[in-house]
Amino acid sequence: MLTWKVAVRNILRQKRRTILTMLTMFGGFTLAAISIAWSDGTYNSIIDLFTRNQLGHIQIHREGYLDRPSLYKTIDDYGAVGRKIEQVAGLEDWTPRVYAAGLTSVGEKSAGARIIGIDPSRENATTRFAGKITTGRSFSTPAAHEAILGKGLAKILKAGIGDSIVIVTQGADGSIANDLYAIIGIVESGDEMSDRTALYLHLHDAQELLVLGKRVHEIVIVADRLQGVRGLTARIIAALGDPTLAVAPWPEFARSFYVAMKADQQGSWIMLFIIVLVVAVGVLNTVLMTVMERRREYGLLRAIGTRPGQIVRLVLSETVVMAIISVLIGVAVSLVINYLLSLKGIALPEPITYGGVEFTTMKTEINARSLYIPALAVVVVAVLVSIVPAVKAARMAPARVMRMQ
Repeated sequence: MLTWKVAVRNILRQKRRTILTMLTMFGGFTLAAISIAWSDGTYNSIIDLFTRNQLGHIQIHREGYLDRPSLYKTIDDYGAVGRKIEQVAGLEDWTPRVYAAGLTSVGEKSAGARIIGIDPSRENATTRFAGKITTGRSFSTPAAHEAILGKGLAKILKAGIGDSIVIVTQGADGSIANDLYAIIGIVESGDEMSDRTALYLHLHDAQELLVLGKRVHEIVIVADRLQGVRGLTARIIAALGDPTLAVAPWPEFARSFYVAMKADQQGSWIMLFIIVLVVAVGVLNTVLMTVMERRREYGLLRAIGTRPGQIVRLVLSETVVMAIISVLIGVAVSLVINYLLSLKGIALPEPITYGGVEFTTMKTEINARSLYIPALAVVVVAVLVSIVPAVKAARMAPARVMRMQ
C-alpha cells in the first residue's frame, strides 16, 4: 500500500510529464478502441447485409445437398420442419425455397436461368424480397403463373413487364417440364452475377412445374442477431433430431465469402500493432527520461536502505497508475465516439460492392472487444517497456549518483 501511495505522489509532483505520458496512453487506447469497433462494425454490417439479402444466416438441406446439389435431394415436409424451428429461441424468421436450372425464352431471345421458387410472404419477411423489386410488383397471394426476373436476365432476354416467358426444364419425375408465365416484376438484388440468371416463381408454381409436390430444396433461416448464429444452429439441430437433414451456418455454405472476410479483418490487427508500438515508444521514452532526471532521488532511496526490488515496484507502480487512469478516461471518450459513429457512421465518397452487396456507410459497433483488448494492450505494454528503466533505477550506485549535480 505504501508503494502505491508514493507512486501517486510521484506522478502528481511532475504534472507536465505525467500529462504527456498519459496523453500517449490515452491516445493509443482511444485510437485502438475506435479501430477495433470500426473493424467489427464494418465486418458485421457487411456479413449481416450479405446474409440477410438472400442467403440467410442458417440453411437447412437434405444431407449432401450442399456438396452436390440435385433436384431429387429434397426436404419432404418443410411445414413440419418450420413448425419445429419456430419453437427455437433466437430465430427471427424462415422461408422455404425450390431450385432448378432451365432454359427460358421471351420472343426470339433465349437464355439459361436459375429457377428459384419462393413463398412470397415468408420470403419478404425473411429477406425483404419485395424491397428488391425495382419495376413491377411482387407475386399475387394465390399462385397465378407469374414470374419475376433478375435485372440482368431481363436485359439479356429484352423482357419487360407484361411479356410472357417460356420455361423449359426437367421435372422430378423425369419428364420434360415446360410452361408459360407472365412477367410481373424486375429484381435488383445487388449481386450482378446472380441477377443475370435469377428467375423467381411462386413456390406453388415452381413445385408444380418441377413435379415436386410439397417438397422443397432449402429452408433459409434468419437469426435475431448475428452473434447468436452458432448457438442457434446447435439448438435447431437438437430440435430437429433428424440425421437426414443438414443444418449449416453461413460460414459453411458461404465459405469463400467467410474466408475473404476473415482475411480482410486481419488488417485491423496490423493497425492495432502500429498503435501499440507508438504507445510503447512514447512510454519508454518518458519513463526512461524520468529515471534519468530522478537519479539522485533513487540514489538517496538506495542509501537509506531501500531494496532494488522496491524501487522496481515503485517505478512500475507509477506506470500502472498512469495507465489505469488513461484507460478509464479513454473508455469514457471512446464509448461516446463509438456510440455516435454507430448511429449514422461515415458516408463513403463512392459506394463499395462487397459480396454483391452495395455498402455506402461505415459504422462502428460498441462491444467488449473494443474496450478490453486496447486496455490490456496499453497496460501490459506500458508495464513491459517500463521494466528496463525500472531495473536501471534499481541498479544505480548510491555514492556515485549522490555526487552528481
